[in-house]
Amino acid sequence: MLLAVDIGNTDVVFGVYAGNNPPLHIWRSATLPSTPAYRFQGFLLLQLLEAGIAPRQFESVVISSVVPELTQPMAELLEKITTVRPLLVDADCFPALKLDIDHPYELGSDLIANAVAVFTRYRKNSIIVDFGTALTFTAVTGDGRVMGVAIVPGLKTAVRALFANTAQLPEVPLLQPEKAIGKNTTHSIQSGILIGYEGLVKHMVQRFRNEMGGDCLVIATGGLSSIINTLEAEFTEVDRTLTLDGLRIIGESRLTQ
Repeated sequence: MLLAVDIGNTDVVFGVYAGNNPPLHIWRSATLPSTPAYRFQGFLLLQLLEAGIAPRQFESVVISSVVPELTQPMAELLEKITTVRPLLVDADCFPALKLDIDHPYELGSDLIANAVAVFTRYRKNSIIVDFGTALTFTAVTGDGRVMGVAIVPGLKTAVRALFANTAQLPEVPLLQPEKAIGKNTTHSIQSGILIGYEGLVKHMVQRFRNEMGGDCLVIATGGLSSIINTLEAEFTEVDRTLTLDGLRIIGESRLTQ
């Protein structure tokens, strides 16, 4: 069995895999960098107990982390629980994927995992749109090159920035408005964020296509990947577990080496 762990800015996501199959289990715990490691230990051990999985059944543990404060404590915790030394995803972890960018070690490990999953699955020019704390666009070629990335604040990040920095604007739920012209403050913010981001995504995807030479697959992922329902036709596939699947592929490739 393989344990994939995606440490993001919002959640720590644990995925349990048995072979080349969809995840048996996915568990989420809020990301709190100041939280001591034993809190995650208790959470994970409880989930494993309820699922009937012994920690030492894992042959491989793979970690993606964009939260430096949690990376090493989580690696030490998981090694203690499973007795397997975790693999930390970095620019060199999957040789078949080439990072054709200026500073490969600056690329987020979650974006590397996404690219590994899409390249392995399709072997075609692809654009990955990841709706997370940040909204990211990653260009991956059919021959396995990451051409580059674009990053903007994510949907919730944008709403929270308005709420935090504007005294008279409330934090609102991310619900798709029927019209662009808002008649009240809540609808006005929903329009600006959701309809605005719809245009942003469409425009960025088209610019990426132009720079990649034409036709591309467009794969959406991330917890908010389905929230703008008017974008459905833009995506070849929506896969909320794409990052975990990339971690699985990276881990399995190391087991077979």
